[in-house]
Amino acid sequence: MSKIKGAIVIDTDRCKGCQLCLVACPKDVIAIVKKKVNTHGYAYMVSERPEDCIGCTSCAVVCPDGCITVYRKKVEE
Repeated sequence: MSKIKGAIVIDTDRCKGCQLCLVACPKDVIAIVKKKVNTHGYAYMVSERPEDCIGCTSCAVVCPDGCITVYRKKVEE
């Protein structure tokens, strides 16, 4: 049986740091950067634990600005 391994890419320049993706992620993969801001002055989200991503797309679905792209790959055990 194969598992799904996920990976997310966050467009940090477009992210407003609303944290909706942080709440939606079941594996706590996403975190907010508190000491840096993007070019628009917002603290932004990053993939802090990418190895735990399952590719569920919950983060991308709730993102109001479409900043998150989710990739999925089958991994054989």
